[in-house]
Amino acid sequence: MPNPGSEQSASRAAFTYPNFVSYEVGRLFIVLALEMQSVAVGWQVYDITKRPLDLGLVGLAQFLPGIFLFLVSGQVADRLDRRHLLLVCYGGFTVCSALLLEIAWHGTRSVNAIYMVLVLLGVVRSFNGPAGRALLPQLVPEEHFPSAVAWNASVFQSATIMGPVVGGLIYAAFRGPTAVYATAMAAGAIAFFALSRLKHRMRIRRKEPLGLGSVLAGFRYVWQQKLILGSISLDMFAVLLGGAVALLPVYAREILHTGPWGLGLLRSAPGVGAGTMALLLAHRPLRGRVGATMLWCVAGFGVFTIVFGLSRSMVISLLALALVGATDMVSVVIRGTLVQLATPDEMRGRVNAIDMLFIGTSNEFGQFESGITAQWFGTVPAVVLGGIGTLVVIAIWAWRFPELRQADQITSVQATPEGVGAENL
Repeated sequence: MPNPGSEQSASRAAFTYPNFVSYEVGRLFIVLALEMQSVAVGWQVYDITKRPLDLGLVGLAQFLPGIFLFLVSGQVADRLDRRHLLLVCYGGFTVCSALLLEIAWHGTRSVNAIYMVLVLLGVVRSFNGPAGRALLPQLVPEEHFPSAVAWNASVFQSATIMGPVVGGLIYAAFRGPTAVYATAMAAGAIAFFALSRLKHRMRIRRKEPLGLGSVLAGFRYVWQQKLILGSISLDMFAVLLGGAVALLPVYAREILHTGPWGLGLLRSAPGVGAGTMALLLAHRPLRGRVGATMLWCVAGFGVFTIVFGLSRSMVISLLALALVGATDMVSVVIRGTLVQLATPDEMRGRVNAIDMLFIGTSNEFGQFESGITAQWFGTVPAVVLGGIGTLVVIAIWAWRFPELRQADQITSVQATPEGVGAENL
């Protein structure tokens, strides 16, 4: 056990718990699989249709299942063994990779089959997110949880760095997506094996009668906690408007004039910035004025999105995307720590389902929004207008949520059965 007096040892304390290690190894490989796959899907779809709108539909296909299932997935995560549920989800991800491999192997030139698999992928993700996030606080003691959140984000970002690069290189080397999907399927199998080594006993959770009140309890909790509502809604609208990831295949092919390997680098750049920031936050946690810091960093997200949108240089584009990822990571760590510690274990699944819905809205639906605006106004104007929209959102949220603007530090939060936790960040 690390020396409590050593800040450096304390920052790595989460890795002294074998269950946390098994969880993170599994998460590393499943995110690697999904990120490799996303590069191949984006390039393959755009290669078939040559329309930015279809790249937006890639995001929409994965987003819609979460809209219809988030209430169900939250209930399931609160009532079933979360480890077993995650194993089913990891198996589902691997099956999706196998289906994409089958489609690519037969050389199908229609995107409809790909969209059908992406809808299935969205179904799996709608259950995976709440279960995984609700399980994490049970793997380490509360005093080490803020560090565990930062390391969890670091592992995720490491995979988002490596996955697109590896996927892009494999796509270029084998001249098609088949080898990428096969590699993703193998990574999914490794993730399943790693997670199966997690020895976790399901905690006895207070059971609520199944009904409309129980289903909507997560909504009531989030609405009462204005600090949580402000932070997750800020992230949702900022990334929804400012997200440019869906249009990276267009930038790679038509603006920066590169190939699949270049697309892999572009997709990895936000992960490089985010991973670096996550490591910094793991070793040097935020101490004061975290609310203002979060607002300024999300504003930076908008500014660097505009820089990327206007860039015609590969170097400047990569740097701008890295800074986009770094600034976004600050809000990820603050929100992740606050939501988990302030929420009672018996309703973490439902609250995390709402949070995942917000995240899905910003990411997958944001891709659809980007595809639509690019189809209407052009690729560059769509990205630049999105960055400007993020800055407008920042100004409105700073005025509408003074609790967020004035928050000073992340304090120890206590979950209560009524779902009322920290009043101060």
